[in-house]
Amino acid sequence: MAVHIAHQSESEHRYAHADTMSVGLARNWWVVGIRSGLAAAFVITILLFPKPTLGALVLAFAAYVAADGAMALVAGIRAMRRGERWQTLIFEGTVNLSVTGMVLVWPAMAAAAFVRLTSVWAIMTGALLLAAARRLSLSHGRWLLALAGLVSVGWGVLAATVGPSAVSTPETMAWWLIGYALPFAAALLVLTALLQRRHKQSSGSAWNNA
Repeated sequence: MAVHIAHQSESEHRYAHADTMSVGLARNWWVVGIRSGLAAAFVITILLFPKPTLGALVLAFAAYVAADGAMALVAGIRAMRRGERWQTLIFEGTVNLSVTGMVLVWPAMAAAAFVRLTSVWAIMTGALLLAAARRLSLSHGRWLLALAGLVSVGWGVLAATVGPSAVSTPETMAWWLIGYALPFAAALLVLTALLQRRHKQSSGSAWNNA
């Protein structure tokens, strides 16, 4: 009986913790929205290239990853200031900025190296998003955050196994990058709308109870 009560208490504590963190992420819904917009802007940038070169794709990727990493860090740091543990977002932001640094140090990398770098990056950041999704309650879009993580991991695995090779054209690599960024942006956009709605609901309830 005591074990059952302790297990129930632990489960209630875990759910309460998840609810608190979910409310915190909903409060910062605009950060998720910016990340969605950055992915969409990355797609538009690639499409605007009249004839993309590998160098242009590498620099565009570096700019996107740097901006996305900065937003992940902003969300993670804002959560920590309120006592909410979203370390996965900070880790994700750190990974993004580290990858950006590697690209800037080696901007003229070969096609094969670029594919390996992007695939490893996608798998790592996707795994961190999946870990973050476990901390989000179902009502706040856990499955949407998990979907974004699965898109990233799945794309990384495909890019590493059947993706562009050293002899692939820049146009082929451009379409592969679009194949990552477009569904990723869509998943985060829907998550943004849900988090914003949940934030408005919680703010309205707090106002009515005041």
